[in-house]
Amino acid sequence: RKEGGEDRPAWDSKLQYVLAQVGFSVGLGNVWRFPYLCHQNGGGAFMVLYVMLLLVVGVPLFFMELAAGQSIRQGSIGVWKHISPRLAGIGYSSCMVCFFVALYYNVIIAWSLFYLGNSFQYPLPWQHCPVELSSNQTVKECAASSPTSYFWFRKALDISDSLDQSGEFNPIITGCLLAAWAIVCLAMSKGIKSSAKVMYFSSVFPYAVLFCFLIRGLMLDGAIEGITYMFYPKLEIWGEVQVWRQAATQVFFALGLGYGSVIAYSSYNPVHNNCHRDAIMVSTINFMTSVLASLVVFVVLGFRAKNIALECVAVNVGRLMEMAASGLSQQWWPWFNISDPKSIDLQEYRQWYSQYGSLLPNITDCDLEREMNKGVEGTGLAFIAFTEAMALFPASPFWSALFFLMLLNLGLSTMFGTMQGILTPLMDNFRLLGRHKTILTVFSCVLGFLIGLLFTQRSGNYFVTIFDDYSATLPLIIVVIFETVSVAWIYGADRFLDDVAVMLHWRPPVVYKFMWKYVCLLAMVGLLTASVLQIVFKWPTYTAWNHTTGSETSLEYPGWALVMLSVLIVTASLPVPVGYLYYLITQRQDQPEEAGMTEQQRERYSKCYSTEPELSNHLPMLNEAGSRPHSTFLPLGMDHYRPLPQQEDEDEDEEEDTEL
Repeated sequence: RKEGGEDRPAWDSKLQYVLAQVGFSVGLGNVWRFPYLCHQNGGGAFMVLYVMLLLVVGVPLFFMELAAGQSIRQGSIGVWKHISPRLAGIGYSSCMVCFFVALYYNVIIAWSLFYLGNSFQYPLPWQHCPVELSSNQTVKECAASSPTSYFWFRKALDISDSLDQSGEFNPIITGCLLAAWAIVCLAMSKGIKSSAKVMYFSSVFPYAVLFCFLIRGLMLDGAIEGITYMFYPKLEIWGEVQVWRQAATQVFFALGLGYGSVIAYSSYNPVHNNCHRDAIMVSTINFMTSVLASLVVFVVLGFRAKNIALECVAVNVGRLMEMAASGLSQQWWPWFNISDPKSIDLQEYRQWYSQYGSLLPNITDCDLEREMNKGVEGTGLAFIAFTEAMALFPASPFWSALFFLMLLNLGLSTMFGTMQGILTPLMDNFRLLGRHKTILTVFSCVLGFLIGLLFTQRSGNYFVTIFDDYSATLPLIIVVIFETVSVAWIYGADRFLDDVAVMLHWRPPVVYKFMWKYVCLLAMVGLLTASVLQIVFKWPTYTAWNHTTGSETSLEYPGWALVMLSVLIVTASLPVPVGYLYYLITQRQDQPEEAGMTEQQRERYSKCYSTEPELSNHLPMLNEAGSRPHSTFLPLGMDHYRPLPQQEDEDEDEEEDTEL
């Protein structure tokens, strides 16, 4: 490979690049994490807070990564080694985090494949509880929970009761995981040329599905109640530190900061591409997708909550009719027609209950808002709550297949970016790997599948929780802090903006300098502090499934699991200090060689050092290693300017000889 990436692959079009960046940043978190945070943290008030943090912290950091990747035209390892050799470990930490995320992210894709395969039957297998053949009665575990919960925990995961009970491998999920890794391997085998073609479908298809669900959902009873619940602002939550932490974390993960994937994708761009406009455009699309997904989720959850509330009314009306048949009719008799429960309005029932409910111990309140308050996120939203609602849709298999096909595409487009964050830096910095792209890709996928077997045990879902909660959050925050320090303080914010100005042919606003140096850095340090304090003061727990009671319970992690999650955090963060120590050791080894230089060599070196900066106003300053970093957005022959002062000295010596 030629220095500076002259033979570096490139995107076929700007559309291809934008779809790749959007596909990576818009992932499963937009569908099942953002709506939950809105739901739990004040609805519209949380959205306003999110937008504010997105503008103040998210966009500047996203622009910084885009500009660094596009200008230096390397993966994360090469970029941070170029900007600051002392912090070369940043890139390796990004690769480690990407690998950890890829391990469990593909398991979620495998689950989506399993549900997609089970969607092509009517009625859907999670619509009704199964019956025991021996006793001809409903399975107790399902009767104690719900059909969707039973199908998820018992049929899909066959989950154990705790993390300590590992159990055997789940053969069906193992097969789905193999299929998921095979899809990723085939799509990534030819680098961005092959993955970009898949992006045309995987990035666009989810939007088509979300709009279909929104249109269909708005026709359902309870949709308006769901949307009202979503947008109703509760401004008092702005006084809670926890809400700020969750909003900042969501901004951080929504844009994919620190993974190295943003840098990898932008490194394949033309040098003079307007990455500032890209940063604003992708961030805006990401936020609007989160809002669209939230609308869909709340419309469907509103429909589900309304159905549950109306079923509650029907059950209570049945009890009233039994009481009426036994002659217990009193002054509390309702004014609505109890002979037709379906015609009873929910508000009418609740108004009657508020007046006479205290007189009737067997009658319960049917509160739609209480059902909406039962917030679900992550797998609980996708594989339990949403599937339960879709089972009530007309033509439910069609909508189920559409939903899980959407999840599959959302997961794959993010997975492609995550894998690119691993492969691109390795191929850029190790020429042997760069010459064997396909072998490296296949090896990475095979290794990912073998380690991923950990997640296909009966206790696999608990390991997914460990990786999701701890393998990425703290290490990524640490990575982005060091990225910001590296650019804003070590390399220099003004100098970085000068380089970007050469690249874009215009200088970005000076406000970015203050954002990078102070606002973003302080925000990330605050987020890191809040995250560490939460782990320290709140003992780590996980949610386990109890098959006897058919319900979820909160359990504390066993000692070995705490060691495991600590190892994950340390392993992903360790390359940064190790890289710094390696730099110091190599610098000390180089000092004796420098001490052995002859006086004439030292004098010549000092002349070169003192005169070289006058060559160009846009020349980058010397880095810590004492050498001038090569930057591909500068003229390609710039490195050859270095011996010119030395050549001038030689010419002067020749002139003196001729005069003598």
